[in-house]
Amino acid sequence: MRSPRRRRHCCPVSEALGAGGRWSGAMEFQAVVMAAGGGSRMTDLTSSIPKPLLPVGNRPLLWYPLNLLERAGFEEVIVITRKEIQKMLNLDTKMKLDFVCISDNMDMGTADSLRHIHQKIKTDVLVLSCDLITDVDLYKVVDLFRTHDATLSMLMKKTHEPTEVVPGQKGKKKPEVSKEEELTVLLGHPRVHVIWHPRMHIRTGLMDAHLYCLKKYVVDFLVENRTITSLRSELIPHLVRKQFSSPTSLQQGLDNKEEDQKKKEQASLDIYSFIKEDNSLLKPAPDNSCWNDHRGDMNETLHEGKVRCYVHIMKEGLCYRVNTLGLYIEANRQVPKLLLNLGLEEPLVHGSAQITDRGMVGSDSIIGSSTQVGEKTSIKHSIIGSMCTIKDKVKITNCIIMNSVTIEEGCCLQGSVICHNAVIEKGADIKDCLIGSDQKLETKAKHVNEVIVGTEQLMEI
Repeated sequence: MRSPRRRRHCCPVSEALGAGGRWSGAMEFQAVVMAAGGGSRMTDLTSSIPKPLLPVGNRPLLWYPLNLLERAGFEEVIVITRKEIQKMLNLDTKMKLDFVCISDNMDMGTADSLRHIHQKIKTDVLVLSCDLITDVDLYKVVDLFRTHDATLSMLMKKTHEPTEVVPGQKGKKKPEVSKEEELTVLLGHPRVHVIWHPRMHIRTGLMDAHLYCLKKYVVDFLVENRTITSLRSELIPHLVRKQFSSPTSLQQGLDNKEEDQKKKEQASLDIYSFIKEDNSLLKPAPDNSCWNDHRGDMNETLHEGKVRCYVHIMKEGLCYRVNTLGLYIEANRQVPKLLLNLGLEEPLVHGSAQITDRGMVGSDSIIGSSTQVGEKTSIKHSIIGSMCTIKDKVKITNCIIMNSVTIEEGCCLQGSVICHNAVIEKGADIKDCLIGSDQKLETKAKHVNEVIVGTEQLMEI
């Protein structure tokens, strides 16, 4: 197969995947990371800390998708973000980052953001969200895309419910979207499709990881169809439903309407009008098709269709969308295991940290640079940021302590998140709480299951 020339932000899959890849030819992708969202589902954290900068294992959240791309061999990445975030970023990466900043007064969805950079997109594109933390083998997602000449391939994993107590949460939290509602968003009217294809197998309970491989013509389609603002809730369901449309019948419909100019213009916005005719060498061979193409009575409809959508369901390993406070806490709990899986040999306790009794620091705890820990202080199952001061006889269990936090003598902290620059005075007892940035808790203060994010302001989730 002829290899295209290298372009900026591109990665030849054969190079990126190395021995794990399955193709002899080269195929290029441009990588795009979405990092402009405000974190609307975790505002108690993101009101003072931009979502891409939230510390997870003492690394900014944005570091994780970038590291995934770097490990896969990408050399350049387009990062869509905001100016304030770019100014604050200090990332350890060898990749060239092409920042595209969106104005703070622009309310853009993910499809809008991709449309915004369409002039930079010259090849098929790999899109990731900044809140994705995973150790997935990226080639498994790209494999589906390449082998089946797919319009879309994406990553999913079984929905994960946080096991830890979420600060401020009263009772068991109900899911925001039911399985039936999710299915309706994806397929439109699933009962209609079941009538057409009675042997269809439908699964729910899967989490969209926001990792998508998309054909270049999908970006071209978005440029013309500005009614689509979101990749997850609008574009992906649109492409999935288009699998059930027959290109032949569509073309016949267009032939019958050639005299109606208005209808022709409407038809020009259909995804099929952006698909270039591929030669037979690029068409997936029947013997190489995945089970989707042959299941039940769907062979003719999907296998011959020009719009093809595939999902890699991750069965093992770590995969988190850090888009709620509960999942933020859970992701931090799993970071030591993730770093081990990624083969990062950095010590969990930074060399510049000063710890009086190292034996009282758990082996699964992380302590950042220039942090000072006093005598008889116990730290278990916790993450401590940089430049923190933790005095004597403090007990910290299952906590996330961000940078420049001061915890005075005799405090007891359990299951809590303490944000940047907070001060916890002597003898305070804090359990299952979120303490916002720059907050100060008085001596011997006692708080249970509270969110303290403003001066003398308590909020319940």
